[in-house]
Amino acid sequence: MMMKTANDIVNWILQSGLLVWLFYFGFAVGKPFIESKIKHAKTTQEQALWELALQLAMTAVNSRVGKNISGQEKFAQAVAEVQSYLTAKGLHIETKQIQAAVQSAYEMSMLTPTVNPNEDKSDTIKKVDPVLEAIKTAPNRANKLTLDKTVEAKG
Repeated sequence: MMMKTANDIVNWILQSGLLVWLFYFGFAVGKPFIESKIKHAKTTQEQALWELALQLAMTAVNSRVGKNISGQEKFAQAVAEVQSYLTAKGLHIETKQIQAAVQSAYEMSMLTPTVNPNEDKSDTIKKVDPVLEAIKTAPNRANKLTLDKTVEAKG
């Protein structure tokens, strides 16, 4: 009797289309979930690849500091070194992105000096914080705006 009931239930599921509906419902619900997991994995992989490129660029930049070649040659060599390493490992990043990583590495490197154009001392290179210099030389607009509102209020 038990087998007959189980057999009747299975036949009813197959004949009524419930199995097809369950499959469709599972696919409709599962597909966005799986796609989001794939997208997350790709994003994580791209982020890791970008971090690797930045580390390689920083190493390439630091290895060229102090060498007696022009900045353009250092840049080209650093880009070529990062590109060849990534290619050897089977990883692909566009050349423009590698150039951006190398440029970023040059800007972040503590070994790359920042020259103050206002100084005439060509024999000494000082590190200058460009943001601090911009703040020092920028006009103080806040005072002007405050004064303008005071005049309007009195006028």
